[in-house]
Amino acid sequence: MTTSWTQGAHHIGLAVRDVAEARDFFVDALGYSVAAERPDYPAIFVTDGSTLLTLWQVAEPTRATPFDRRANVGLHHLALRVADLDALRIVFARVQGHPGARIEFDPEPIREGSTTHHFICAMPGGIRIEFATPFS
Repeated sequence: MTTSWTQGAHHIGLAVRDVAEARDFFVDALGYSVAAERPDYPAIFVTDGSTLLTLWQVAEPTRATPFDRRANVGLHHLALRVADLDALRIVFARVQGHPGARIEFDPEPIREGSTTHHFICAMPGGIRIEFATPFS
């Protein structure tokens, strides 16, 4: 048996173009709360009670290069678990109605025959986020 020396993610840091816009997406669309702020950095820390995200604003937002998942090394997407299919539908509706969010595809099985469903969106600023029901 192999022993893992880690215990999940402590926090996830995302570099964003507009820290207030990113905060609003997580707080308004997803129900996160603000855990802390560092205006001098600038950074805002948001949490859903399980996952802590650090939202760091890039120094020159107008010159920031958008991530290309097929060309750049880096975060392909952030996947967040939702409780079940009903919760996924609610999150989909909330994200779909949030200003600046773009849906890549509607909720669907993660692969043929799977009971796990998911969808992917780009939050305001372009970071891709996947929402998925638990694996079964």
